Amino acid sequence: MKIIVPMAGVGSRLRPHTLTTPKPLTLIAGKPIVQRLVEDITKVVKEDVEEIAFIIGPATKGFKEETKENLIKIAESLGAKGHVFVQETALGTAHAINCAKDVLDGPCVVAFADTLFKAEFTLDTEADGAIWVKQVEDPSAFGVVKLKDGIITDFVEKPKEFVTDLAIIGIYYFKDGAKLQAELQHLIDNNIMDRGEFQLTDALENMKQQGMKFVPGKVDEWMDCGKKDPTVDTNTKILGFAHKDGEKLIADSVVLENATIIEPCFIGENVVLKNAIVGPNVSLGENSVVENATIKNSLIQKNVEISNANLDNAMIGNHAKYNGNFTSVSIGDYTELI
Repeated sequence: MKIIVPMAGVGSRLRPHTLTTPKPLTLIAGKPIVQRLVEDITKVVKEDVEEIAFIIGPATKGFKEETKENLIKIAESLGAKGHVFVQETALGTAHAINCAKDVLDGPCVVAFADTLFKAEFTLDTEADGAIWVKQVEDPSAFGVVKLKDGIITDFVEKPKEFVTDLAIIGIYYFKDGAKLQAELQHLIDNNIMDRGEFQLTDALENMKQQGMKFVPGKVDEWMDCGKKDPTVDTNTKILGFAHKDGEKLIADSVVLENATIIEPCFIGENVVLKNAIVGPNVSLGENSVVENATIKNSLIQKNVEISNANLDNAMIGNHAKYNGNFTSVSIGDYTELI
């Protein structure tokens, strides 16, 4: 099994946090979003993952070489060989996936790296393909699928009138990656575009018309990491799952001086808490110091200094310094509010 992760977007909706860190490498409960994504995929497919390919954009190349190294390490942590490809021009989902054409063969999962999920279903690897879906209240904002006898019959993009409430969450399984690659290449070679881009849904439709059968994979939770508030909410949900699963979330090196941690929380290595109450639902990255503060329901990255603060629903980037009485903030890397 292979996993293909297109992550070439610039993450503009999550700025300023994505100005110095690619969005998929933003830490959620102590792990990068993309790492949690591929870990959860391996639980569903229940097969050994041999290779993981990440497709980054040209803007991502401007980040430190550390970005590529981190992605390779994520693949290796799952016992897989890692690859990093570059989508030089933003030409759509089909074009992005096709950038990994050198490894597109055999069974594979394609997963866009701006969403997380929890699921209990077992992947039907005998089907030609599977599309992860979630029942939603307002399907008009999503691409959706129609079913008949458990088989997907139609793909509908943002329906104005109700046709189904099963939204596509951006994760797909293909039994034959080479067949997928051939369909993607067909779109590109014949300049078949929609709204100026090559779309994966066009390739899916072509494959369906050729008799290939796709089944749904219904997930229990679908968590967005697009904007600040949904990302903080996703952090809360992931902390809850991780705590329930017995994941070690609080480092042994944490120093408490007249401080209290209200679980669930992730507290990284070498964090110092002085005269502070942290939690519930807080992720606090390594080498951070919190003094004279109360923090809850917040996502805070590494090497942060927080003092004299009362924070709720906050997202704070790496190397930030915050001293104040604001309660809902979103400040990026190397920002100082003193």
